[in-house]
Amino acid sequence: MSGFRRGVRLGIDVGRARVGVARCDPDGMLAVPVETVPRADTSVARILELAREYEPIEILVGLPISLGGSETASTADAREFATELGAAVEVPIRLVDERLSTVSANAVLRQNGRSQKSSRRIVDQIAAVVLLQQAIDVEKSTGNPAGAVL
Repeated sequence: MSGFRRGVRLGIDVGRARVGVARCDPDGMLAVPVETVPRADTSVARILELAREYEPIEILVGLPISLGGSETASTADAREFATELGAAVEVPIRLVDERLSTVSANAVLRQNGRSQKSSRRIVDQIAAVVLLQQAIDVEKSTGNPAGAVL
């Protein structure tokens, strides 16, 4: 764990209908789902409440980059959400590539016997767990935080 910064982190998976939220323990041993926040004018306020509750050292927002590496409308939407969140919180926001996090989340849920329809309410949380765990793993293996500061 050389170079790993100790502290809770929040992972955010921004979607058009829902925002998945995950957190990790201070040692980055495990990322776990927190909640799915409906995408509305109150989404940032709810995440701000969660940030006050969990006191993260940073918030990691997933950027849905296309498989070819280009940005999409969803990427712009996630950047806008991250910017709005960044203006409301006092901790750094890091933007991390979250390619395939939702695909990975759906695969995990299918492996556990859940249909896509029955998973709709939690898939965003699981995608947030996937992107947060990937970011933790990057920092632990390289000593450098994943992504870029907003």
